[in-house]
Amino acid sequence: MRTQRAPLTRPPETATFDKRPEAVADARDITRAFVAGLSPAVEDRNASSIELVVSELVTNVVRHARGTLCCLRLQARKDVVTVAVSDADPRPPQERTPDLKGNTGGFGWPMVQRLARVVTVTLDASSKTIRAELAR
Repeated sequence: MRTQRAPLTRPPETATFDKRPEAVADARDITRAFVAGLSPAVEDRNASSIELVVSELVTNVVRHARGTLCCLRLQARKDVVTVAVSDADPRPPQERTPDLKGNTGGFGWPMVQRLARVVTVTLDASSKTIRAELAR
């Protein structure tokens, strides 16, 4: 049995970044422009959540993943925006105890899981993709 998905409301947006701190700002800019171009418009609160999830996922790649590149893919459907971030590190994300003194983080991955409707991690021998579906 095949599951029918709602059609895309806009072509997917894909970008590849060097794994450098500037990638986070670039990914946010692309996400902001993608969301702003959607019709019907995305609610402000949901747009902020989408941008925050992209920022956190790309930040995690820059800080923790092996490899030199990461890829961002954005897709929009009638009621959901899907964010997918891929990197060349087959290790899954690790949840850490948040550092309440502000030195080492640990807040991003739980936040992504709370903001998204669904989060999936796909691993293979040489890479991973984290996909988050957020309310439109």
